[in-house]
Amino acid sequence: MKIYTKTGDSGETGLFGGARVSKASQRVGAYGDVDELNSVLGVVCAHATDTDLAGHLHQIQAELFDLGAELARNPAKDLDLGIPLVSDTEVKRLEDIIDAMERDLEPLKTFILPGGTKVASFLHLARTTCRRAERAVVGLSAVEPVRLEVIRYLNRLSDLLFVMARHDNHWGRVADVPWLGRASAKKP
Repeated sequence: MKIYTKTGDSGETGLFGGARVSKASQRVGAYGDVDELNSVLGVVCAHATDTDLAGHLHQIQAELFDLGAELARNPAKDLDLGIPLVSDTEVKRLEDIIDAMERDLEPLKTFILPGGTKVASFLHLARTTCRRAERAVVGLSAVEPVRLEVIRYLNRLSDLLFVMARHDNHWGRVADVPWLGRASAKKP
């Protein structure tokens, strides 16, 4: 099978279920942002040396692929894609991982800036990409049906990615980068 089909050359793409839509549609934008998040998580995994972290992220990548497929289906059709849909079970699992990782961390006393270890920096990038995907899905839900579990999953995932970044800094013995504000910066 060839990688190119030429069916998108006019600026349209096909949804699961057969509908053709503009590549600029909110639905395509939403699942595109989820796909971009999945790619950023692939970068994190490529650099992660913590096997537990990588294991969690690989599972999340599989769930995001399913979530993206759900968003890529024609909402006018009740189409069974044959994939598991994210549910409250997956949201609860993300919360459990957050709780377990936070046990090792000092409570935050200030805002922190993205940074620290290479992996933590990539996790912060993933967190902001996740927030963008969440905003896109929320925007889509205002005009087309989207299950609430999809929005909750992305919301909790961005929280988890923040905690994972802090955890990787802790694991790597690198301090989080505190935000001191420009007024606190020392002047020469």
